[in-house]
Amino acid sequence: MKGFILSFRSEFYKTRKTMGFWSAILLPLLICSLLFVGFFNKSDHLANMPGMMLWLQFAGAILAVMGSLLLPMLIVFISYSVNSIEHKADTWKSLFSLPIAKISIYSAKYFYAFFLVFLCLALFLLFTLGLGNLLSLLKPALKFNEYHIEKLLAQIYFKLLLASLGILSIQFILSLLFRDFLKPMGIGFAATIAGVIFANVDWKYAYLFPYSHPMLTIKALVNHNNMNEGSGGMPQLNVDMFTKDIFVSLGVAVIVFTLGYFIVLKKSVK
Repeated sequence: MKGFILSFRSEFYKTRKTMGFWSAILLPLLICSLLFVGFFNKSDHLANMPGMMLWLQFAGAILAVMGSLLLPMLIVFISYSVNSIEHKADTWKSLFSLPIAKISIYSAKYFYAFFLVFLCLALFLLFTLGLGNLLSLLKPALKFNEYHIEKLLAQIYFKLLLASLGILSIQFILSLLFRDFLKPMGIGFAATIAGVIFANVDWKYAYLFPYSHPMLTIKALVNHNNMNEGSGGMPQLNVDMFTKDIFVSLGVAVIVFTLGYFIVLKKSVK
């Protein structure tokens, strides 16, 4: 455990000034801020909407972007950035010569990449809630404060985190195999486009393709809530957390993580 903690801390110090680290922080701030400005400028047109619908439009616009392209491509970028320093400096052999178990070094790198994805999604959640409530203070006509979406939104982002684990594991292993950015980036981009298409056309086997999982998460939420309307035509919002695509994502993550360790063992003796 001590070796894991030391390696994890080392990853932070190595990457804290890189774009991979700052993208996990700046992207949520940028996207949520842009939407905040849009809602602020169009507050007169939105004044008559109930709080639930305001939240659905505000949070839904962000989730739609996250579930389609942004989250998978961010994972591609983060996964490569964690291993790019060793590739560029050719320090893999030096890294594995340290008196730390190889599994600790490998696990620390993987879980640091996971931490950055978690940080990004957590900031999306916090900025969405914070800026939505700020709108209700600055523009009282926007009745965000009449509906509490905190629990629902936390469940959605947690499910997106689970849905991203398969992609993270695949991209992490690709970043171990390839020194240059173009190969994992190209594979990740092509797979993301394919995943979005599979999810949008409702291909029955899309749940087996990890790059479809974020989009399937958003689509399942929309479709389920459209079919379950409460009084006044308002949707009864809830999240079915452990769907079959999530189980596939978790299974892929475990299998690929294990495979990656054997790749690291081979790399360490080159």
